[in-house]
Amino acid sequence: MKQKHVVVIGAGPGGLTTAMLLANRGFKVTVIEKEQVVGGRSRELRLGDYSFDMGPTFLHQKFVLDEMFAETGRKAEDYLDFVKLDPMTRLSWADKSLHTYADQQKMGEEIDRVFPGDREGYERFMRDHSKKLRTLYPVLQRPYDSLTAYLNQDVMKALPYVATRDSVFDVLEKYFKDDRLRLAFTFQAKYLGMSPWDCPALFSIVAYTEYKYGIYHTQGGLCKISEAMAKVIEEEGGEIQLGSEVAEILYSGKRMNGVKLTTGETIHADDVVVNADFGHAMTKLLNGGSIPQQKMRKKRFSCSTFMLYLGVDKLYEQEPHHHILFADDYERNVREIQSETTVSDDMSVYIRNSSINDPRVAPAGHSALYILVPTINNRHDQDWETTKRHYRDQVIRRIEKHTTMTDLSDHIVEEAIYTPQDWQNSGVFLGATFNLSHHLGQMLYMRPHNRYQGFDNCYLVGGGTHPGSGLPTIYESARISTNLICDRYDVAYSNVDFATPLLAQTA
Repeated sequence: MKQKHVVVIGAGPGGLTTAMLLANRGFKVTVIEKEQVVGGRSRELRLGDYSFDMGPTFLHQKFVLDEMFAETGRKAEDYLDFVKLDPMTRLSWADKSLHTYADQQKMGEEIDRVFPGDREGYERFMRDHSKKLRTLYPVLQRPYDSLTAYLNQDVMKALPYVATRDSVFDVLEKYFKDDRLRLAFTFQAKYLGMSPWDCPALFSIVAYTEYKYGIYHTQGGLCKISEAMAKVIEEEGGEIQLGSEVAEILYSGKRMNGVKLTTGETIHADDVVVNADFGHAMTKLLNGGSIPQQKMRKKRFSCSTFMLYLGVDKLYEQEPHHHILFADDYERNVREIQSETTVSDDMSVYIRNSSINDPRVAPAGHSALYILVPTINNRHDQDWETTKRHYRDQVIRRIEKHTTMTDLSDHIVEEAIYTPQDWQNSGVFLGATFNLSHHLGQMLYMRPHNRYQGFDNCYLVGGGTHPGSGLPTIYESARISTNLICDRYDVAYSNVDFATPLLAQTA
């Protein structure tokens, strides 16, 4: 069979994983990336001598990433330097803080210390969710291109967990008495850009995977994962064109024929994989066949993020690697974000201080601080340009008041601000950094399919398709789409499975 050529639009985590797997399986692969570096929303940002991740900073379910490298005959550890964090995160409220651990004994003792009487609920949560994850996990590894997918035995077993009106917060009420401790097991809904009061109950497994399998950092930042994947692609003979932007996907009828670049160059292909932001790509790139803006805007999208990237000439050794400051009225803060109209003055703030564990991101004795504030997306065109400096100052004051970084504003030597408007300008539809929301009406078959509807040879990867947002699920979307392409051409493959033996272990 003549070697098939696949063009991948976007060098984000999903596109790179797809390209890596396809190149290893014998396809000719060309990745088109508009930026000068790989990674998409997971790329590196450099400010002087400081290095930052633009996007994700939590690596959980590391075994999924390990599987992707293993499927090419490689070990992730040969390309990346992993650090398992212990403790994982500090969670802070107005009157107390909790450190989180993947070690069940340590976590139980910490709950005893901070929330006496709730340790039994934690241990019960871990036991129950061990079974829940084993049941749901296979459901997240298969495509849902037709309704017959629901007839699969694994899906039928999982339906009681999926077909429920309960939210993640409802689930946690069954285990913990203190609302703050419930938040310690529900804030992970923010990885999906959702409220724990709205996020479907099945996603309580996200917290479980953290508390069971831990959180990792990669030295140099999680952007190094993308760089490692790019290296594998090149080792396998694939091509990555940086600084190249797709102007249009070429198609005739139900068949895509390739892409046209903004330079006018045409690249023909047997198949096209779209890793660009779903809302942006499907409203901008299908000339004559694009989804109208107004129709796309009727879908439900995640929140956005207000970002600060700070190069600091001081090392804050008492600050943890990950620190979350909850809003004083967290429920109101989340409700305002979900309204898509109100920017909260009482905001929650996430701070990554990776310099305490990673000497590669800043000069000795300095810090590269990553600060994220969940906020409204850009559906209603909030005027961030005139308010961003004031909001930045509010965020800094909150950090100085509630952490050991009481003199932070005096030590900032490099700085970048990224608002929801900036995310939108960079190609993120409505600035919704976590893509389509994960309500039941936008999951499984109801989410954009891995093989894009209406075309025979167009595939989606990334947070806008099944299984959804978050690095492990994005990697999984890439494997699903890769398998579909291989099935189309009868290319043999064998998926690596590190998950099953891990999931078989009880809490």
